[in-house]
Formats: sequence, C-alpha cells, structure tokens
Amino acid sequence: MGSLRMEHVTKRYDDVVAVDDMNLDIEDSEFICLVGPSGCGKSTTLEMIGGLTTPSEGHVYIGDREVTDLPPKDRGLAMVFQNIALFPHMDVYDNISYGLRLRNFPDDEIDERVDEAAEILQLQGMLDRMPSELSGGQRQRVAIGRAIVRDPDVFLMDEPLANLDAKLRVHMRTELQRLQRQLDVTTIYVTHDQEEAMTMSDRIAVINQGELQQIAPPLTCYNEPANLFVAGFIGSPSMNFFEGRVDGTTLAFDSFDIDISNVDIPDGMTNVTLGVRQEDVYPVDQADSLAAASEAITATVDVLEPIGEQIFVYLDTGVEMADVGVETEDDDVGADVDSLLMGVEPDYQLAEGDEIEVVFDRSKLHLFDTATGEAIAHDTTAKQVVDEPQ
Repeated sequence: MGSLRMEHVTKRYDDVVAVDDMNLDIEDSEFICLVGPSGCGKSTTLEMIGGLTTPSEGHVYIGDREVTDLPPKDRGLAMVFQNIALFPHMDVYDNISYGLRLRNFPDDEIDERVDEAAEILQLQGMLDRMPSELSGGQRQRVAIGRAIVRDPDVFLMDEPLANLDAKLRVHMRTELQRLQRQLDVTTIYVTHDQEEAMTMSDRIAVINQGELQQIAPPLTCYNEPANLFVAGFIGSPSMNFFEGRVDGTTLAFDSFDIDISNVDIPDGMTNVTLGVRQEDVYPVDQADSLAAASEAITATVDVLEPIGEQIFVYLDTGVEMADVGVETEDDDVGADVDSLLMGVEPDYQLAEGDEIEVVFDRSKLHLFDTATGEAIAHDTTAKQVVDEPQ
C-alpha cells in the first residue's frame, strides 16, 4: 500500500517554524504536487516524509505503518532531488542499478529494469558513459532512472526536472505521468512551476509559511481558491485584485460598483476584496457574449504584451489595485500592481494610450474577506442556497 498520512506534523528549527501542524492524507496511487513560494516548507515536508528530517511533533504513516522514526531505507521510498548525487567513478548503468545490486536482484532482472528506464529517459547508448561525460540534464535523468528501477511504494521528487532544457522538460513531464500511471505508484512531487503542478497532479497542496492553504484538484484550486493566497499564487499571470466597500447589495470602488445582491455577505463585514482573472476581463464590445456582465469600467491602455496566442493588455482604471502580498514568478514582469490585466485575441485592435471600456464576467468573480483572506464566493450571479435544518 502506497497511501500516506501526516497527522499534525510540525518542524521547528530553534525559533523558526518551517512546517506548522501539517495534515495530509494521500491516497494510494495519487500524484500530489506540493507548491508554494521559496521557503514555504514544501521541501521540508518532503524530507520528513522521506525520513531525512525528523518531525518536532506529529506522526507520518505509509500504508498502515507508522514510519515517523524509521530511517529512509526502511520506508519503501525512492527519492529524486534537484541536487544530483551520482557516483562519479561509476558509469550510467552502474549508477542506475546500484540500489538493485545492493538488494541482490538477479542480473537479468537488473538488465531489464535498467533498459526500460533508459528507454523512458532517452538514455539509450549512454549506459557506459561516466557522469563527467554527461550534461546536467542527462545526469538528472540518470538520478530519476535510479529511482524508477527500485519499484517503490512511494516516489518522492523535489524539483527533479529543474535542470532540463525546456523541450526535454515538457517531454519528461509527460513521461513521468505515463510512468506513474503504468507503475501505479503514489508520487509526491515538489515544484515551484505552476504549469508542472497543474498538468501533472491529481491534487495540488498549496503551502505558505509552513501552513497548508488548500489541497484540491488543480482546476478547483484555480477556479475555487480557498483564500487570497491561493488565488494570487495559482495562475500565471496572477489574479487581479481590488479592495472594495460593502454598500448594501453592491461592492463599491472609486469609479465602479459590482452587484453582489446574490452573495451572502456575513453580517458586519465591510471590506471585501474582489478577484478577477485576466481571461474574465473583456472589452465592452464583447459583453453580449457573457451571460452576466458587470457595468462598464473606463480604462486607459498602458502596456501591450503580445505573447502569440493572445495579447496581455495592462489597463489603468484609476482605481488602486489591492496588493495581497503573494510573491510569484511574474512579479518582475509587465506593469505594476495598479494595472488591471486583460487578455484579448491577437488580432484585436488596440494601441497604447487608447481609452476603452471593459467589463467583468460576473459568473467568474471571486470575493474574499479582506481581513482574513478567506473566500466568500466564486460567482456573483448565483443565489446562495442555504440548506434548511432537518
């Protein structure tokens, strides 16, 4: 059984809490990605699962066994890390097969497993090379092959594709998914790359400052983020945010209002943060294609960024955008935080300095409690249904 469970796991280093009360329940054969900003605790979480770091508190289970205090070799795991650790005096074949030979596997089975891994990882013809004769990407593939041949109960992978070139990285992403399905092995994969997390995993576990923010299928994290952090972190480019004031049945901003008559706003809440993704912002001449468009918002085109399949349009609305304090890979790209980002088709005619009107798709708007960051609604058109007491 490759199921895995973490119960109230905490890791402290002196006065620093790296992982805080982590609870994870991973089913057998699941592919789980741990994502979050640098220093959030995702690698520390992986290391506690693997036995490389001992929890300060809590328990770790693999299947029905508690493994909290077991050494890595007794946990039925195979680990691949970004920092490659190949034996420099052994060729590729011996590096991949080393663990099998320690366990006295028959030579013919070792040959079969190594050949299969070499084919998957495009290492045919390289098995007699030394690590010093390989590129960084090839050495990383050898490390992955060493894990593959062990046929473990659980794969642990920490940024295993980080050193590969872009084309090979996409290929390896597909091969890892195919391999995981073929072997039916539980896989826990740490990455900072949202595209990897969104495309590879059955569920994503989003971590920030050592705390689990949300664990859910990728599209659920994207379409129904649990809080402001998840909303700002998942998705590239990041979500647009405005901080508004609740005024009866509307959410009021300096130059526009959003109808929230169908949203159950908690009593006494006055400040609500509005979130809208760039694909849910439209020029006003496309409003008829929406089932429920917001009122028109006047804006000035600030920056145009053609990226091929669409154009990113940064708009100055005259309304200060909310900075929710989420660092992403896109922080140094494009216009500043006070620009509303919209995506349009590449043939849509716009020029910098144009004044245009835009609308939001109200069925895709996200509302968050500004004070706590917790999600209130992910659709401002659907009436909230409250279950009647039995």
